[in-house]
Amino acid sequence: MEKQQTVNVKDMVEIALFTAIMLVLAFTPLGYIPVTPVIKATTMHIPVIIAGVVLGGKKGAMLGFIFGLTSFLKASFFSPNLTSFLFTPLYPGGNFWSLVICFIPRILIGVVAALVFNALIKLIKNETVSLAVAGVVGSLTNTVLVMGMAYIFFAEQFANAVGKESGEVLNYIITGVVITNGIPEAIVAGIITAGVGKALLVVNRKRALA
Repeated sequence: MEKQQTVNVKDMVEIALFTAIMLVLAFTPLGYIPVTPVIKATTMHIPVIIAGVVLGGKKGAMLGFIFGLTSFLKASFFSPNLTSFLFTPLYPGGNFWSLVICFIPRILIGVVAALVFNALIKLIKNETVSLAVAGVVGSLTNTVLVMGMAYIFFAEQFANAVGKESGEVLNYIITGVVITNGIPEAIVAGIITAGVGKALLVVNRKRALA
């Protein structure tokens, strides 16, 4: 019983620390960096990825939910912009699918990162490479799912928001967001996940032996 209580406290502390980091990122310019008036590069996904690979997919999903919640709050109340309808039904043009876009891709970031890391570490047995690839794939999970759902559910509204014709929006999403924004985000996520994740895994192993 005492061991179980110790584990539960450890879990709560870990989640609290990652949550605190994400709140700092979410409500300062560090979390969302403006690229255009409607597109922002984000670092919010990085703690979610690291939580997934270090703490496991379940905790990664929990941190992903927190990421989604901060997106919802910012789009609804704190700093809405022309594409806020993608993340909240409270902004004009938003609906139920806004909540799907806001939460599902974010929740899957940590889950996918954990699955990729666990699969690669068994396959290639190289921790650094496994962490880096998990970081890249976790980041792209968010970008591809958010922008893919934006096209599926809000193509015309998104086109109007970014000043494009309806027929141009898919090309804009692929070249203007996924390639020029999503890929650099993924590379940065891979590098940080490899460095920070490796350090945290070493700490966890030392704790397990203590």
